[in-house]
Amino acid sequence: MYGNAKVVLTDYVWDSLAVEEEALKGLADIVALQTKTAEEFLPEAGDCDAILNTYAGPITAEAMAQMPKCKIIARYGIGVDTIDLDAATEAGIIVTNNPTYCIQEVAEHAMALLLACARRVAFFDRQVRGGEWNVMAGKPMFRLNGSTLGLVGFGNIAREVAIRAAAFGINVLFSDPFVEEGQFEAPGKKVEPEALYAASHFLSVHPPLIPQTRGMINDEVFGQMKPTAYIINCSRGPIIDTDALVRALDAGEIGGCGLDTTEPEPLPDPHPLRGRDNVIINPHAAWYSLEAMEGLQHGAPNEVRRVLSGEWPTNVVNRKVKENNRAGL
Repeated sequence: MYGNAKVVLTDYVWDSLAVEEEALKGLADIVALQTKTAEEFLPEAGDCDAILNTYAGPITAEAMAQMPKCKIIARYGIGVDTIDLDAATEAGIIVTNNPTYCIQEVAEHAMALLLACARRVAFFDRQVRGGEWNVMAGKPMFRLNGSTLGLVGFGNIAREVAIRAAAFGINVLFSDPFVEEGQFEAPGKKVEPEALYAASHFLSVHPPLIPQTRGMINDEVFGQMKPTAYIINCSRGPIIDTDALVRALDAGEIGGCGLDTTEPEPLPDPHPLRGRDNVIINPHAAWYSLEAMEGLQHGAPNEVRRVLSGEWPTNVVNRKVKENNRAGL
């Protein structure tokens, strides 16, 4: 046990730090900040034993070099694309995430965007608010039952989307190099990416953001999709090449999109994606519910508590760090 450790909370979106204070009581003093970049939190983090991190970053090798005592960077969320994992491993810093706190919420949100796109819900709402009442303005619309949903990636969230889609009578296809058909108890037939793009009436993207997936939904992919297809993104904005998406919408290569995540975030105003009748944009809200917020807030501080108590944490992302970590675990 280290005792009297210093934990820097880089940023947070909740009203109370009671959860953090209870989790680290007797172990550490918490320095709570509201920063956006590493440059802003490093003056306080230079002598820290641990980092609690929500959005602030990126946390690069250069930033880690300025935190020589830091034993763990604990992310509140799922994605760790803002943290240089190789640099953390080399420096002996454990990186953890919170992989299960919002699975249900994101799956529900992906289905909500799919339904809103299919049934033109947002378009009709704007139309009525503007004083119009015209069902035919929303055509063409197609029946969901018997349509095909393609899932790019078949992880925890995508499989929950598959279950929900199947309940609507939607055929589910997926493409994932790390998952075999029948590996999990979830609807879905595995196909090659090209077949997925060509067959899907709705394409929902769910891979993690890594160098290999950045911009993977590009001009070539849009060119293979149905002209009536909708693309849904509740994963990470950079997985879709934004410029290619704009080109596809302008050319009528796809029917539209429902985006909870964009590149960049927040989406500037004006922006070519804004103001389109066939585009729905949400402010990265899919993760949120009161229940998810509770799960989110508990995860990271409890990982820090484990490390400062001499225990190996639960959700380590850079597992190779076990061989040589600063915490000596």
